[in-house]
Amino acid sequence: MAALSRPFVHAGALRERPLSLYVARASDFLVAQAPDGTLEGGLGLSEHAADGVLYNFCVAAHRQGSGMGGRLLQAAFAQARGRALTMLFTATTGSGRLFLGHGFVPSRPDLAPAAWARTLDPGRNARVLARTL
Repeated sequence: MAALSRPFVHAGALRERPLSLYVARASDFLVAQAPDGTLEGGLGLSEHAADGVLYNFCVAAHRQGSGMGGRLLQAAFAQARGRALTMLFTATTGSGRLFLGHGFVPSRPDLAPAAWARTLDPGRNARVLARTL
């Protein structure tokens, strides 16, 4: 996930995260792999009481527009429902089109899990989005 995320970090779409985070939180990540095992997409889902947070969502450039992002979101929704989560939050510096197309709506950071909301960097000007499950 660290290598897949790198181009998005350089473009400013994702925050830089240390390799140790990916290792320590490996169970958070849902991934899509090519037949040869290469990661082509992924996102993290962390739990915060009854809410979840989607983070570090990225799809390899050659797979964008293929529907992979939507399939990853659907898998995250299913996993969140299986954990009895009632709301999902995410933050985006982009258009958020994919999230909005899958039922997310703009939200206030103070409605999101406080521990996660405190980590948002105001300098990135990210929008918080939420979706009821």
